[in-house]
Amino acid sequence: MRVAPPTAPEESAAQPDPDADWIRADPSLSWIRRLGPLLRQQRARIVTAVIAAILATGAGAIAPWIAGLAVDAAVPRPDGTRSGSLWTLVIVLVGLGLARGISTYTYRYGLFSMGHRVEFQLRTLLFAHLSRLSFAFYDRVHTGEIISRSNSDIRSVQMYLAFAPIVSSQLLNFVVAIAVMAWISLPLTAITMLIMPAVYVLGQRLRHIMFPLSWIIQSRNAEVATVTHESVNGVRVVKAFAAEARQVTEMAQAAQRLRWANMLQHNTRAHYTPVIENLPRLAMAMVLLVGGHFIIGGSLSVGNLATFYLYILLLQAPFRFIGMLFIFGQRAKASAERVFQVLDEPVLVADRPGAVDLPRRSGPTGGPAGMAVEFEDVRFAYGTETIGGVAGTASTEHDAPLVFDGLDLRIGAGERVAIVGRTGCGKSTLARLLMRFYSLGSGTISVDGHEVNGLTGDSLRRAVGLVPDEPFLFSATIHDNIAYARPVAARSDVVAAATAAQAHEFISELEEGYDTVVGERGYDLSGGQRQRIAIARAILADPAVLILDDATSSIDVAHEAKIHDALVALLAERTTIVIAHRLSTISLADRVILLDGGRVAADGTHAELLATEPRYVEVLAAAGDTNRLDPSAVAGAGTHRSGASW
Repeated sequence: MRVAPPTAPEESAAQPDPDADWIRADPSLSWIRRLGPLLRQQRARIVTAVIAAILATGAGAIAPWIAGLAVDAAVPRPDGTRSGSLWTLVIVLVGLGLARGISTYTYRYGLFSMGHRVEFQLRTLLFAHLSRLSFAFYDRVHTGEIISRSNSDIRSVQMYLAFAPIVSSQLLNFVVAIAVMAWISLPLTAITMLIMPAVYVLGQRLRHIMFPLSWIIQSRNAEVATVTHESVNGVRVVKAFAAEARQVTEMAQAAQRLRWANMLQHNTRAHYTPVIENLPRLAMAMVLLVGGHFIIGGSLSVGNLATFYLYILLLQAPFRFIGMLFIFGQRAKASAERVFQVLDEPVLVADRPGAVDLPRRSGPTGGPAGMAVEFEDVRFAYGTETIGGVAGTASTEHDAPLVFDGLDLRIGAGERVAIVGRTGCGKSTLARLLMRFYSLGSGTISVDGHEVNGLTGDSLRRAVGLVPDEPFLFSATIHDNIAYARPVAARSDVVAAATAAQAHEFISELEEGYDTVVGERGYDLSGGQRQRIAIARAILADPAVLILDDATSSIDVAHEAKIHDALVALLAERTTIVIAHRLSTISLADRVILLDGGRVAADGTHAELLATEPRYVEVLAAAGDTNRLDPSAVAGAGTHRSGASW
């Protein structure tokens, strides 16, 4: 079925990031202006660096003048006298060199410090914004693309921010040098300035070429990062299918595309940069030719020509830096725009103004009381969110197949319900919408009588716990992985949760016990061990509503039975939603919901559905549980709320 894009309710509209107001600046502004608030925080360092740069420039600009005076002082006049004290001028030159060295160190240290601080703040803002984006963003953007923008793109911005002010100081050198040269000889200065139009034209051409090349290079870097990430994360699949050569080929192709882009950029630099840098040498040759005639004619002294020549040498650094500025600047511009693409992504799932915390109530035994859950006329399709352009598309709203088409479902407080259905019917989607991982197209979802869009996300997810079918463990200790749900939990609480999840026994057998550091994604452990730790994490969170998304699929039968026994006692007062793919996981529930066609197709006990609903039988048969389809083989299958109907 196809559906036109629904009109999103006001509360689910994209909200701006409250902690990054500056990213809401007009995207038509230059990237430097958009970084303005971050740069303003570094005023003190920038001012200090500017003052030091002026001092370094002044010392560098005066040195050629003093050197010219020293040349005249070294050459006796016709009457045998000298124009000044040579030793005094040499001492002044040494002092100027020391002053320039100290000032140069000061302004460069300040600029690089400023650049790294902006890099830190920009990366922190980017990560904070990424953490607020909904699953819809991560569904369409490659991990390698995100990593590339978080690392190499921000690094390119930092390099430019530290480099550009250095070029500015060189431009100050340029202005001072031209002024002194004009004072010495206007004709020679005019000859020198003949190269400026060529510099401008070449610089503009280089700038227009380098921006698209820089964008392509950063995109190719992202491709390499994506292939690397997928190859490392999927190394078990790669080896299982003997696909190492295929992955190496894919990496070689991505690396080749990056190499071609880099070579094209370097080829462009090789054509333009030497020309820009060597234009002052052309001016020097012309100045020596004309200046020699001026000396012969007596209108220019040898010292003045030497001074003029040194100032032309001083111009070489600005010309060299100008060429580098065009290259770094266009790369930084491309990188900054890629970063801003992420920062401009709308936060589709956010707390609306006036959102309230979901109140928690205690049950008779002191644990959290279960909460009623209700889905009312829910319509939802993946890809219906209005999205930005990181992945190169503006929106995917039209012609999206509906997962839910008018879903109505009520689960009572403290009830244990199994959700079953064919693959792709929306079982896991139901859990994701309940936890507000995606913005809802239309309809309402309520927890304990409170519409989820009117609740704060933190309070909702504290009340609703999820054990996913593919548990994720951090590269940390087992204690920290379990305590991730409650970082301040005592070791005794962690052990109690692990015991209930049938994980304590195997943890105790490890050499470091609960202090054992599991590998990346927990791959040092078996699938069943990872699932038990994930269950322990959910138990420690102590939610009022617990969602088990086929949470025991990798656990052996003996441990699964023990976990079920522990969970039956644990779930006595909680609302439990079991997303069931196998008959054994349905045993935790006393009510079964069959999803089909985007709606509730059947509702009842296992025995009732087995007797009256052929689609339910088909689902169980597809799961390979044909040996347990006889309701007489299931003791007490029709006992409502028994919690042990198997």
